Amino acid sequence: MPFEALLATCLAYVALMFGVAYAADRAAARGHVRWLDHPLVYTLSLSVYCSAWTFYGAVGYASRSGLEFATIYLGPTLVFTAAWWGLRRLVRVARMHHVTSVADLISARFGKSNRLAAIVTLIAVIASTPYIALQLQSVRLSFEVFATNAPNGPDTGAMGGTALWVAAGLALFTILFGTRNLAADERHHGVVTAIALEAVVKLLAFVALGVFVVWGLADGPGDMLDRIARTAADPAVAEGWLLKPDRWTALILVSAAAILTLPRMFQVMVVEAADEERLHVAGWAFPAYLFIMSLFVLPIAVMGRELLPAGSDPDLYVLTLPAAAGQDMLALLVFLGGFSAATSMVVMCAIAVATMVSNHWLVPAWLALRRIPAPDETDDLRGFVLNARRMAILAVVAAGWVYHEASGGAAALAAMGLVAFTGMAQVLPAMLGGLLWRGANRKGAYAGIGSGLILWMALIFLPSVGVGGDLPVPAGVDPWTAAVALSLSLNTLAFVGMSIFGFPDPVERLQGLSFVSAVEPIRHSRMLRADDRSEPLLAMARRVWGPDAALRYFQAEARAQGKTGYLPDLTPRFLTRLERRLAGSIGSATAHAMIDRVAGGVALTVADLLQVADEAQRAKEETQRLEAAQAELTRTARQLRQANDKLTALSVQKDAFLGQISHELRTPMTSVRAFSEILKDPTLTPEERGRFAGIIHDEAGRLTRLLDDLLDLSVLESGRAQLTVTVANLHDLIGRALTAASATRPERGFLIDRDLPAEHLGVITDADRLLQVLINVISNARKYCDAAHPVLIIRVRRPESGGAVIDIVDNGSGIDSGRQSLIFEKFARLNDPARAGGAGLGLAICREIMLTLGGEISYLPGQGGAAFRIQLPARPPSGSLPD
Repeated sequence: MPFEALLATCLAYVALMFGVAYAADRAAARGHVRWLDHPLVYTLSLSVYCSAWTFYGAVGYASRSGLEFATIYLGPTLVFTAAWWGLRRLVRVARMHHVTSVADLISARFGKSNRLAAIVTLIAVIASTPYIALQLQSVRLSFEVFATNAPNGPDTGAMGGTALWVAAGLALFTILFGTRNLAADERHHGVVTAIALEAVVKLLAFVALGVFVVWGLADGPGDMLDRIARTAADPAVAEGWLLKPDRWTALILVSAAAILTLPRMFQVMVVEAADEERLHVAGWAFPAYLFIMSLFVLPIAVMGRELLPAGSDPDLYVLTLPAAAGQDMLALLVFLGGFSAATSMVVMCAIAVATMVSNHWLVPAWLALRRIPAPDETDDLRGFVLNARRMAILAVVAAGWVYHEASGGAAALAAMGLVAFTGMAQVLPAMLGGLLWRGANRKGAYAGIGSGLILWMALIFLPSVGVGGDLPVPAGVDPWTAAVALSLSLNTLAFVGMSIFGFPDPVERLQGLSFVSAVEPIRHSRMLRADDRSEPLLAMARRVWGPDAALRYFQAEARAQGKTGYLPDLTPRFLTRLERRLAGSIGSATAHAMIDRVAGGVALTVADLLQVADEAQRAKEETQRLEAAQAELTRTARQLRQANDKLTALSVQKDAFLGQISHELRTPMTSVRAFSEILKDPTLTPEERGRFAGIIHDEAGRLTRLLDDLLDLSVLESGRAQLTVTVANLHDLIGRALTAASATRPERGFLIDRDLPAEHLGVITDADRLLQVLINVISNARKYCDAAHPVLIIRVRRPESGGAVIDIVDNGSGIDSGRQSLIFEKFARLNDPARAGGAGLGLAICREIMLTLGGEISYLPGQGGAAFRIQLPARPPSGSLPD
């Protein structure tokens, strides 16, 4: 492919990224952020972890060390799958404190110490500079591959300023879209959306290359596995491909720490998170992304080793393989994937590190060199902060370019990925300790991070650039692994030891409570001359945010306190919110110092600390009360929905019942009237008169029974029923009920299964009422049991509490679970009216009878058929007995 075509494609791709970022920022400014807030965009932005070192270097790593490359993916995977709840808590605490970077997090936790944040910033700058140089080198080398293979011969002259132009373009992009807002904790929609698109490009590129290698250059997965096995058996690589448990453990630990502490990862994972719920999707989607990115690394490494000439750079196999095979379009796609990996890393790293440099080096130095001006001074601190951030971006990217030029693309750059990982890992003990241990304090953080920085510089960083030598270790021990273990172990011991023997000051204790318990912090610094300090605070806020934004904020706070004008009272809650809002722009340490200097703060006392602790406890209790109220409201709403569903079903049943009652009443009345008219005929014979009179008698009896049922149910429901309580034998009552119910479907032969000895139980109850219940239940069983060979099982027992329990179970198909809650309602029907032959009042009457008797009738699910349990008390309640 001509170099000019490659350059034009690259420029078009860069223009596309600028266009996407601009469109996303415009959409965010108009409030159209719904699609920008999609968890998938957040998850794809996390792919900034896969830099050029991963895109290109993973293949080279695999060609030299076999499966060891997988450790770089396993660490983040373990963090996101096994500890995603911890990431949610980190995001929650960071957003609560308006944290802008990993240095700001450490500073905010340990007493808002800017010196501590400056040390973390120093580690980030030292670790990131050669890492940015690595990205620039990868872009330059990828350009060289195309320039070397140009149709008109090598065109090395075109490569002279590639790294410089790339660095300048990335710095411009970062300044344009990374410093649009002063608040560093606000989200960069344009940058994040562009990086999400680049994540898709590099994933598609790597997968396309992997598919080409496995199915185009090899004969499928089986052949590829055979090639991998042969390569692993090759004596030339066998030693490097051996699995070393100690080195694997160290690599997984360092890569897991990197996902939490690398400036660019903290930026996209914590600062750019709209809320902690993003991690529900990212918890599985990001490990899936890493798995796909790692799937074809080993096949590409093995195939490049086999097909490309000896001496080829393994880090460039991803480009030279498709180029050597004549696949120019695939090579171009892979180039764009590697270009995306490099540029996204540089952009996010520049934003994150520049924010740290601005907030913890430049702004504090500027404030220290000058006195806080009087309220009437109008110097623009906002403009200085933005310009400081832009200068820091230029400095960070320029430092990477200078390092690249000074090193001349030395092989030492290939190890800079792990060097940056181990450097930022020195922050991990203080970060985790600060989030989990209230006893951790500033002295411990100084000791741990300081000792870790010194050991990392001496044992890992300087040897990686050719200064000094590796750590002397016994034979068989990997020097890098030993250096990592020694630095992190001493770091942790120093942090824990100094924290145990030190004592946190009141500010640290308040911050420790807030971080560990994830509760809102309350600033309780007492103000001197509080009545005339509001206006200086407003003047300070105007210098940081601009006049209009500051006036709107202070007016809103005053209105929330019930005041007019622009000057709220300096309550602890207002000062807390003001400091947190300022922290999002200039860092927590600088915001804390500026408020104390302007408002004349004095030190906290133990009484202040106890008062804040009481406020925190009250806030916690109020939160618990609100959560309990919310749970009760949810439970009530669920019950109301269930009741509404039941009422709806009953309304339908009622309509059917009214129709059935009308039919049931109309039918016998119609028969009585019709046959009465016939009886008026004087020509009827005595036999005919007798037959018609019998029909009138039967229909009148049917009508009477229906009215009796309705009246009986009305009396029972009103509580006016009078009982005739006697002693009865259940064996006799069950026998009478079976005899009375035998008229129901007499054509069917029922097998009755009874335990006769157990039935001989004496009960004190109204025998007639109980018999009515037994007859109804047994008759229903004879009506509705649909078994081919029906069986009715009757069991009686006496519980320990006294009384009796009667279970009546048939072997039919039972009652649907959706209708079991309705069968005892007045208007419920087990079947359609034509089949039932009644008005559907039987079980409703049974329920009212049992309530009157002080007992209960219920349906037993899961018995294999329709099953009813009748429970009798030792004696009926006194209120139901006659006076």
